[in-house]
Amino acid sequence: MFREWGFLISEMVVLILLAALLGLFVGWLIWGRRSTVNVDSGEADGLRRELEACRAKHADKDARIATLQAELDAKAELEAQPVAPAAVAAPVVEAAAPAPVAEATDAVDYDGDGVLEGANEGTKPETLSEARNGQADDLKQIKGIGPKLEKLCNSLGFYHFDQIANWTADEEAWVNANLEGFKGRVSRDTWIAQAKVLAAGGETEFSKRVEDGDVY
Repeated sequence: MFREWGFLISEMVVLILLAALLGLFVGWLIWGRRSTVNVDSGEADGLRRELEACRAKHADKDARIATLQAELDAKAELEAQPVAPAAVAAPVVEAAAPAPVAEATDAVDYDGDGVLEGANEGTKPETLSEARNGQADDLKQIKGIGPKLEKLCNSLGFYHFDQIANWTADEEAWVNANLEGFKGRVSRDTWIAQAKVLAAGGETEFSKRVEDGDVY
């Protein structure tokens, strides 16, 4: 009898253990799965938020790119537009207009006869083909005649002080009109008055400085 009770008790213990194990397994299935589902749901929500944030940034980037592209296209279109012909022609007309004024300004009535005659103003003085005795005067002693202008005077046939000193008013006018690049210098720098002093063997303050080498 005791053996039968012992067997029954042992079976009951085994059944209780099996029931406990079964309960634990069922509990694990229920609560374990719930926990896993909850964790997965939280991670999914986080991933969704990150995805939305990325999409928002991407949309902002696309909008900025579209704006910059539109500005670039507008600028390229503006630069590609041809310049109006009137805008190009205007400066050409303005640049060409002063030419006649310059020509009129260069024309001077040196002999005072009321007629602009250009190189034919006055009367051409007597000239020489070369210096007397092969020795020209130092025309640079006349204030207003530098090395370049002295060469020009020689090329016109003027080598000596007495030539310049004897010019008449009409001859002075001719020389004034024919000194290319130096027109009017005879009268402006009083060549004739200085030449008279030098031709007579005298000196001027300027000629002394030239002789002393203080000028050229």
